[in-house]
Amino acid sequence: MEITCTRCHQTVASGDCYCPACGLPQFVYSTEVVAGQGDPERWNEAVRDAGSVEWKPALRAALTLAVPAGMLCSMLSPLGIFGTVLMAATSVWVIVLYLRGRRPAWITMGAGARIGLVTGMLGGWSAAATTGITLFVMRYWLHQGRFFDDLWLNLVNQQMTQQWASMGIDAQTINLTKTWLLSAEGRAGWLLAAISLLIGALLLFAVAGGALGARLLARTRRPEL
Repeated sequence: MEITCTRCHQTVASGDCYCPACGLPQFVYSTEVVAGQGDPERWNEAVRDAGSVEWKPALRAALTLAVPAGMLCSMLSPLGIFGTVLMAATSVWVIVLYLRGRRPAWITMGAGARIGLVTGMLGGWSAAATTGITLFVMRYWLHQGRFFDDLWLNLVNQQMTQQWASMGIDAQTINLTKTWLLSAEGRAGWLLAAISLLIGALLLFAVAGGALGARLLARTRRPEL
C-alpha cells in the first residue's frame, strides 16, 4: 500500500520516519525491529521530546537575544520597518541556540512557535520600554520637548488633515478629531496605540520566525535513535 505524507502528500517509504520532501515526522508503519532500527517506542519518544520545550534553556537563549533585539526595534530606532525582520531572525537564532544543548537536536514547528512567542513577548516589552525611556530622556533631560510638540502639531494640522479630507470626511469631524489629538490625552492615546501596534507586529514576526526556524532545522537535524 502506498503511503503519503499528511502535509505535502508526497510518497513516503514504509520504513521512513520523515517525509523526504517536507521533513514532517511520520508514524512508524513497520512492526519489525531490526538491529535496533525502526523501534516504534524509541521513535515515538523522540517525537514527543521534539514537541516539548525545556523552558529553562529556552528562556536563557531568548533573554540573551530578544532583549537587545527589542531595544533595536524601538519606535525611534533607525531600523524602522526592518525591525520586524530582525525580530524574526532573532527567533530563528534562539531556536539554534536552544538546540545546541538538546538531545536529540531537533524540534517541531509547534514547539518552535512557542519559543518564538516568548521571544516576541520579551522583544516587544524591551522595544516598548526603550521607546518610553528614550522619549522621557529626550523631553525632560535633553529638553527636546519643543521639537516633538512642533513635529506632532505639523503632522496633525497638515498631513493627517489632508488625508482625512481626501477620504471625504466632513470638516466638523476633522476639527473634533484634531482637537482631541492635540490634547494631552489624545497624544498619549495615539502613542500608546502605536506602541501596542509595534508590540503586536514584533510578536507576530517572532512566532513566524520560531516556526520557520524549526521547519528549516527539521530538514538537517534528525533524532539519533
